Amino acid sequence: MKALLALEDGRTFACRSFTGPGRASGEVVFNTSMTGYQEVLTDPSYNGQMVTMTYPLVGSYGVNAQDVESGRIQVAAFIVKEYQSHPSNYRATGHLADYLKNQGILGIEQLDTRALTRHIRNAGAMRAVASTEELDPDLLVHQANRIPPMSGLDLTRDVTTDLPYRWTDGKPEPIPGGMEALSADVWLFRDRKPAVVAFDFGIKYNILRSLTAEGFEVVTVPSTTRAKTIESMAPDGIFLSNGPGDPEPVTEAIDTIRSLLDYRPVFGICLGHQLLGLALGGTTSKLKFGHRGANQPVKNMRTGRIEITSQNHGFVVDLESIRGEDVEITHVNLNDNTLEGFRHLKLPVFAVQYHPEASPGPHDAGYLFGEFRRLIEAAK
Repeated sequence: MKALLALEDGRTFACRSFTGPGRASGEVVFNTSMTGYQEVLTDPSYNGQMVTMTYPLVGSYGVNAQDVESGRIQVAAFIVKEYQSHPSNYRATGHLADYLKNQGILGIEQLDTRALTRHIRNAGAMRAVASTEELDPDLLVHQANRIPPMSGLDLTRDVTTDLPYRWTDGKPEPIPGGMEALSADVWLFRDRKPAVVAFDFGIKYNILRSLTAEGFEVVTVPSTTRAKTIESMAPDGIFLSNGPGDPEPVTEAIDTIRSLLDYRPVFGICLGHQLLGLALGGTTSKLKFGHRGANQPVKNMRTGRIEITSQNHGFVVDLESIRGEDVEITHVNLNDNTLEGFRHLKLPVFAVQYHPEASPGPHDAGYLFGEFRRLIEAAK
């Protein structure tokens, strides 16, 4: 089925849909991962974005119920060079096209993804509309320009959980009684496991898998949970998750984090890293086309080691805004020298911009979950 992708600057790309009729809009970005498309599709950090895969052939290993990072597909549309309709993999339980179609997500192929990626790299990530129903380039460009820009958008409320839950046997388990049940009595294994509250700004399931594998008991709470509620739970540590959108409008969470800085050890990832930076007085800005992929080189400034990391973010904490006598820069991106991690020198607080839990991607940075546990143990 014929389709057209139109960018806000007037550039258009002829293509076709492999999921039937449909229309989608959002910020168009690209991901350089060679595998892991199902994890990309279900990562809440992609909420509001149309994702282009730079690897040319997608769908060859199908989909399954295990490789998901949230309860639904999060991308606004999925753009590939060529869709493989006949998957071959022993883990596959379905086809990518059916997976997208069943959740009402537009899948696009036969698009020149190299040209689109080069255009985004030169001009920056931008708003776009894709449609099979309307193929008038001028009309679609006009519609793309009416989409709210990503800067200024708080998307955490669109992806956060409504109710608190435990991570049990590899899946979320709602806590009976909901928010009103959150107190020091909520922990089931407090005498055997350190207790961690995880703020859900768009949390990936593999973060919860990684925290539990490190020996934590984890309770995940909505992004709007206030400091008073967290203190009533009396956790041993606080985790700040990844998520979509611009960090600056998430003012309620920033205030809450600021109130908790000297309460318990804090570990932030991705959007959690940005919110923590803002809570410490830093500033953030939007990257030209972001970091999205499983091959981003990061230097650990404390060890000199180079880590190949998984990343997905369009905003960054401005390095000089966070640098000071109380804050140490711990990680820097080797492609553009942007900030990838910091720690506080007086408080048990640290964060990284990338994804140590991977999914998809390498496991070079998995040690950070162990550092979080050691920080909690040292603070007791």
